[in-house]
Amino acid sequence: MTRANPAVDFDKYRLRRFVERLIELGEVEVYDRPIPLTGLSPIIERTDKAVLFKKAGPEQLELVAKTAGNRKRLAAAFDTTEDKLYDEYFRRLDNPQPLIEVPSDDAPVHEVKVTGKDVDLTKLPFHPQHAYDGSCYMSSAIDYVIDPATGRRNVGCRRLSLRNRYETGTNVTAPSDLKRIYTACVARGQRLPVTFTVGAHPLDFFAATTRQPGDELALVANFRGEAAPVVKSLTNDIMVPADAEMTLEGYLDERGYVEPEGPFGEYMGYYGAIHMDPVFHCTAITMRRDVLHHTLLHGSAFVLDQTDSANISSMRVEADAMKILKATVREPVAVYLRSVSGGANTLRVSIKQRSYGEAKQAIAALFGGIMRLKHVYVFDEDIDIHDDRQIDWAIGTRFQADQDLVMMTGMLGMTMDPSLNGRRTGAKSGFDCTKPFGRDGQIPLVRSAARVFKGPARYQTVEQALAAAPMFYADIVESLGSEDGREIACAIDELRQAGRLGRDRDGRYHLKQSKPGQTGIVGELYHDPNAGA
Repeated sequence: MTRANPAVDFDKYRLRRFVERLIELGEVEVYDRPIPLTGLSPIIERTDKAVLFKKAGPEQLELVAKTAGNRKRLAAAFDTTEDKLYDEYFRRLDNPQPLIEVPSDDAPVHEVKVTGKDVDLTKLPFHPQHAYDGSCYMSSAIDYVIDPATGRRNVGCRRLSLRNRYETGTNVTAPSDLKRIYTACVARGQRLPVTFTVGAHPLDFFAATTRQPGDELALVANFRGEAAPVVKSLTNDIMVPADAEMTLEGYLDERGYVEPEGPFGEYMGYYGAIHMDPVFHCTAITMRRDVLHHTLLHGSAFVLDQTDSANISSMRVEADAMKILKATVREPVAVYLRSVSGGANTLRVSIKQRSYGEAKQAIAALFGGIMRLKHVYVFDEDIDIHDDRQIDWAIGTRFQADQDLVMMTGMLGMTMDPSLNGRRTGAKSGFDCTKPFGRDGQIPLVRSAARVFKGPARYQTVEQALAAAPMFYADIVESLGSEDGREIACAIDELRQAGRLGRDRDGRYHLKQSKPGQTGIVGELYHDPNAGA
């Protein structure tokens, strides 16, 4: 860590500057008219471009979505061309860069500082994202923590669900370094300080989704390919990028997994089930004076290829796959991860075979090196693996299941894969295409999509709505005629604080006697082998 440098460029890797670049490339739809928060997700979901809202919600905030929603945008983020993305990815990852600590007064993200009782999360653009989600969400948070046991800095990605002015829910159930760090804190009776950045350059998301031993904060500089300015948070000792648009500081409390969170439309294109999770308490909000808010498209089935997470993970997996193939077969030609497949777990590969068995050798090496893969198809070099017509033809004419199907069982799979039915291990299949599911209606299996709100208000209060019938969050929003959604989350919290709120395993809200300040559980939650582990 080096100290302040007057030559630090706080604009080069600012999200707003990147969006301006995308506009020049014709990659952005701009909406100048006011859009209610309930209207954002349908617009984001139905276009293949990034979207810039100039007047989002009643505060008329600027908010951008899908900045990493295709390969062209990722190439712009890496300042290279699509055909050289893999090389540039590894070049940056293999060349460490320094972090430059800057004073709070010099950090653009600290231009506006809100602390203590002045904190009000309900003024931020949390918005409804999928029809059966548990609340309105902020989906673009990057979390920065320090492991109290080792001092190691960890970076990841996290969603935040609005509860009230000072609290959000979040998801820390899937296996991750953050889960390991947090559960150890809970075992010691400790809070875990955390600072989220919201509004970051796509390269910071690569840092957040790349796991490596040692200091992960350094990955921010490495992926940028140059020194990165960082600043110490106001209410904890965590360093974060000083050029972010906004930060939310606070802590995950010591109670552990105490509140139901979700459902939420997940990367498989289905909802992640409601489960118990920790509560984030916000102690400070900082932002640029001209802050550009940020949201992701996440988990919308049938347009997974436009989601930020699928594009980022696909590019990284393809780069890793090509590296593995170069060490395994003589002449790999191309790799293509199908991001439209749920979880982006289907890989197509083309190779120029030089010896018998190379296709099956490639399949074994790829499954051994990349856990997320579930299906691998290997084709000859004469097949354009991006062309579905050619793929179908090759499968129909070059594949015999009794001799070309490679089946592996007892393999670790993606935890959100609903076909695993709660198991941690499952089967993987390889297809050598070279030449000579019934719980309908349950929330984890309902296709996630943005809710289109319509119809007149039928009730005046949340209590009246829930007295009529249990409802999903979006149903409550619509039944009260809200064009915002945040006040509904707060009204739900008032029932929670009064000890009159419950939720069932599909995420519907009920009127139910419960412990004041805590949501009661109606029936049993879906079994989640990772919850609280």
